[in-house]
Amino acid sequence: MCLAIPGKILEIQGEEPLRNARVQFGGIVRQVCLNFVPEAGLGDYVMVHVGFAISRVDAVEAERTYKLLQEMGALEAELAPADQ
Repeated sequence: MCLAIPGKILEIQGEEPLRNARVQFGGIVRQVCLNFVPEAGLGDYVMVHVGFAISRVDAVEAERTYKLLQEMGALEAELAPADQ
């Protein structure tokens, strides 16, 4: 099952239409495409699904969602390296 995981934008690279970002999920950082959320900026929290940010969320909602996913044990599978 693939879930959307909340993460914090640490760095934005590129410009429209090919913006990417380094996004932090707890202690893990991944590259994410920002094309679907052009309004997202540095420090924002976004919901990420299969490498694409699909919406912005506030910090409180991101933290709440992240904790729920941790409790369910769903984060390990979603954030595992692609070669595993």
